[in-house]
Amino acid sequence: MFALLLLVIPILTAVAVLFVPERTIRTCAFLGSLVAAGVAILAAISFGGWGNGGWGLEYSTPLLPLYGIHLSLGVDSVALLLVLLTAGLMPLAILGSWSGIQHRIREYYTWLLVLSAAMTGVFLARDLLVFYVCFEFTLVPMYFLIAIYGSSNRAWASLKFFIYTFLGSLLALAGLLYVAWAAASHLGEWTFSIPALSDFASAGLTSTEQTWILAALLAGFAVKIPLFPVHTWLPLAHTEAPTAGSVILAGVLLKLGTYGIYRFVLPMVPAAVVEWAPFLAVLAIIGILYAALICWVQTDVKKLVAYSSVSHLGFCVLGLLALNPLGMQGSVLYMINHGLSTGALFFLIGMMYERYHTRDMGQIGGLARVMPVWSFFMVFFVLASVGLPGLNGFVSEFLCLMGTFAAGSTGAYPGLLGPWFAAVAALGMIFAAMYLLIMVGKVVFGPVREPANERGPLPADLNLREIIVLVPLAVGCVYLGVQPDVAMHAMEGAIRDTLAIYPDLAGSVHDMLASTGAEP
Repeated sequence: MFALLLLVIPILTAVAVLFVPERTIRTCAFLGSLVAAGVAILAAISFGGWGNGGWGLEYSTPLLPLYGIHLSLGVDSVALLLVLLTAGLMPLAILGSWSGIQHRIREYYTWLLVLSAAMTGVFLARDLLVFYVCFEFTLVPMYFLIAIYGSSNRAWASLKFFIYTFLGSLLALAGLLYVAWAAASHLGEWTFSIPALSDFASAGLTSTEQTWILAALLAGFAVKIPLFPVHTWLPLAHTEAPTAGSVILAGVLLKLGTYGIYRFVLPMVPAAVVEWAPFLAVLAIIGILYAALICWVQTDVKKLVAYSSVSHLGFCVLGLLALNPLGMQGSVLYMINHGLSTGALFFLIGMMYERYHTRDMGQIGGLARVMPVWSFFMVFFVLASVGLPGLNGFVSEFLCLMGTFAAGSTGAYPGLLGPWFAAVAALGMIFAAMYLLIMVGKVVFGPVREPANERGPLPADLNLREIIVLVPLAVGCVYLGVQPDVAMHAMEGAIRDTLAIYPDLAGSVHDMLASTGAEP
């Protein structure tokens, strides 16, 4: 029942928020999100698939059994890690909005909780239609969060976000329905079970069919990531969204695209993946470098961090396309690490904006003297984002690059990716260090620059509530930086199951490291 509770609790809390007195709205939303986080922790404790693969926490009840439609829920270890990320970020997003949202707060927290339920449903779904309903429904609350509570250009940002992601999702739906129809034609009955459809598609579809399905699925998932060149909605949406909207967008919503590749693309269309992986890797590398170069010329701190997400998510895609345990474990770890460090950066930018009502690096600087606690956290999370050894970003980027380097030199697909792909992509790490450290130099250090008459009502430095928001994220960055093996071991079995469809590529990380000459 844990899976059902994880889906239902945010919805029930959203309903409660609609009826409680206005003075208790924030408290009700926060407590409901804490309950959901607690249930997620209990679910993780009771889950028996850590490191072993397979599905757990399963729940199923028929909806339209004549057509094979069930409310079927369950997780493997990768999905459960992302559920934990979602459940952990939501209380922080609600607490971080305490002072930033002062109008229409009932609607705001309702939409935020509904968004939490939809995102959790994506990771819990074992039925194709349940997945798609949740995947598509995430657009609705995020649209209203941007359109109502965003900055000056919020109307265009919300519309662009909706159009891009909605049109891409329709094409993905067409590809998924084709797989279901082909399976029904072959099996004689309808089924929308994701494992069953994956098994059928990988073995029962021709390479041409797989190529067209790959194109359809990427139309939806690549936009959500976003992968170059369908990335242009993201910086605007990030910049215009309220702080919590940006945090959830970076922390979880973008991961729906990479999770879609992991859950559907890799197991359903293996022949097409092997054929088109080099081309898709080139797009990912272009996104890494192109977005990093754009970051150099930004003057808006929030837009800079928004473009950095395009660059960082390119590493996730590379790791998935490496088709080996190193790259795929690095990719999943990157999804989690990016949610922690980039989510924290958006929190910090929002806290600065509440005080100074500007994000322009030309108008603000030297905050280490005015806001030393804020400056400490800003430097810390920037170092996590640039991949400082000992913090979380380093491990995941290193694994993605090592997996890309090793791809094609081992296993059944020589020339799949390889050293040149890894070498060029590694430039993105150098560029990221440069643009983020330059930003820190301008905003945190140097002479104090404050906009005249723009100081907001909050105290100069962070208050206790804001510190409470940031500390769990900092602890997560340190823990995953020094103990990444815990998360890597947890997902090892699920990764092995996914790679089982690709001959000779389902070994362990230690085998991969040994094959590249590195110490296990």
